[in-house]
Amino acid sequence: MAKRKIPPVIELKGRSLGRILIKMGLLTREKVHECLVLQKERGGKVKLGQILLEQNLIKKRDLQIALAGQRGMEYADIENIEIPQSVLEYVPAQMARTYRIIPLQYDKSRNRLTVVMDSPDNFRATDDLSTLMGFSVEAKVADEEAISAALDKYYKEEDSSLNELIGEIESDVSLTQFQGRDQSIDLDDLKEMADSTGVKKLLNLVLLQAIRDKASDIHFEPFEDEYKMRYRIDGVLYEMVPPPKHIAMALSSRIKVMAQLDIAERRLPQDGRIPLVVGGNPVDLRVSILPTMFGESVVLRVLDRSQVDLRLDMLGLREHELKMVSQLIHKPNGIIVVTGPTGSGKTTTLYSCLKDLNDVATKIITTENPVEYDIDGLVQVQIRPEIGLTFAKCLRSILRQDPDIVMVGEVRDLETAEISIQASLTGHLVFSTLHTNDAPSSVARLLDLGLEPFLVTATLEGIIAQRLVRRICTHCKTEFRPTEEQLMELGLMPEDVGDKIFFYGKGCDQCNNTGFRGRTGLYEIMAMNDEIRDLIMNHASTAVLREAAKRAGMHTLRENGLSAIYDGITTIEEVVRETLAAEG
Repeated sequence: MAKRKIPPVIELKGRSLGRILIKMGLLTREKVHECLVLQKERGGKVKLGQILLEQNLIKKRDLQIALAGQRGMEYADIENIEIPQSVLEYVPAQMARTYRIIPLQYDKSRNRLTVVMDSPDNFRATDDLSTLMGFSVEAKVADEEAISAALDKYYKEEDSSLNELIGEIESDVSLTQFQGRDQSIDLDDLKEMADSTGVKKLLNLVLLQAIRDKASDIHFEPFEDEYKMRYRIDGVLYEMVPPPKHIAMALSSRIKVMAQLDIAERRLPQDGRIPLVVGGNPVDLRVSILPTMFGESVVLRVLDRSQVDLRLDMLGLREHELKMVSQLIHKPNGIIVVTGPTGSGKTTTLYSCLKDLNDVATKIITTENPVEYDIDGLVQVQIRPEIGLTFAKCLRSILRQDPDIVMVGEVRDLETAEISIQASLTGHLVFSTLHTNDAPSSVARLLDLGLEPFLVTATLEGIIAQRLVRRICTHCKTEFRPTEEQLMELGLMPEDVGDKIFFYGKGCDQCNNTGFRGRTGLYEIMAMNDEIRDLIMNHASTAVLREAAKRAGMHTLRENGLSAIYDGITTIEEVVRETLAAEG
């Protein structure tokens, strides 16, 4: 085998793999050509590098050096070097393990951190490191096994304890000097606070832990005497160890820097986003900053696209409901409304419907605020009311784009409702959301907006009301016999349940001792029929509409909640909490 020589990276960047290996003196043109022919014979499905390894023409290390060079990155041999502790401290253990990177050196004058990673394809890690830690990052590539060994050697403990970090911050003189100075901190001091290593480490630990625990929101809340951090997991808020109050401004400034917001603006609300790739999965953090009496309240909405399984059969619909939804969404035109309070999973249901309908022959356009999931094949438009791009204005333009199916994020005014109706009358299938307690009351909401009853009956095809309830953790699921008081909360008597078995979660390591893991939907599906249409035309009350829908086969949210309890999916408390208002 020929002897390897490594030309400067600038000579390798962007060139073909074969050309790079020739330049490295490892292969001849003839050998490269032979392997390219072999690759063609195998249908082009096997990578050239794999074929070269199979033919024993190069070693794995040579391939890594060549692929790194192709991306404009140097190869680093880290097996025989000792990395100083002062450099290792720039990247916390959890981050190093999540992204599989090792810091090599830090140039303070240029704020440049040099890191090694196990694959040139891991380039997004450098973007995230720049975002999270505020460094200018230079990346090199090292052997995968060498990176694993270095992680074990330098980062034995995977998690820095939150308590330890908070202790560090409390004793950090550069931060304690700002205690009690709230309004008198100038811009340079704000920048200094935002760049504090302790603040960066704390925020990164909180973010990575929240993403790992599948939190949907992270709250940073200032109060008169304390500063709280809370996660929302499966719809419920959990409090974290509170950090010292004097770093409130440092944390909000750091978040503003990451979201590219104005750190000098502390009087007005601000919104932004922080795109990350954690563990190879794209994660979007939506940032909302609200000035309060005691400082800025910051909420980060975590949109982890890898955690969302947008399939109708994964939502928690029962067999007959799945059939009903499938029939509704395959209608050629009309309006389908998904209703429920904020955070009840309406967007996920709509996307699952659209994904089911998404094929080459169908043009689907959505208009949303904000666009939550990025789906191939859908044309998605972000609403921006601050520049006059409202749902109604956007919808008018969408209809000139020749769509088959349109999704309107929310019908909140008469104009949007009227255009949606016009769209359905001209042969489009329209999906939208409302905020009402149950399916029948959505009709009253549409009429309250000012729509004529004959237009509602002509276009509305179905209403899906929904709630989310927490699933009992399967690892600590335990049988129990409910008390009479618990049954009365559901409107049941002991004789109604007979020998049915009830369950709850005791709490274990798998569910953070909450007894719950994940959520599922409860649904109430009201499909329109002639009787319901006549009742709407005659201005029937919501109660009369509900009875007619039940006669037509609608199961209420409470009835579906009872089925979920009897099936051992959720608990009495969850169903009572989520369906009480709907039955009122």
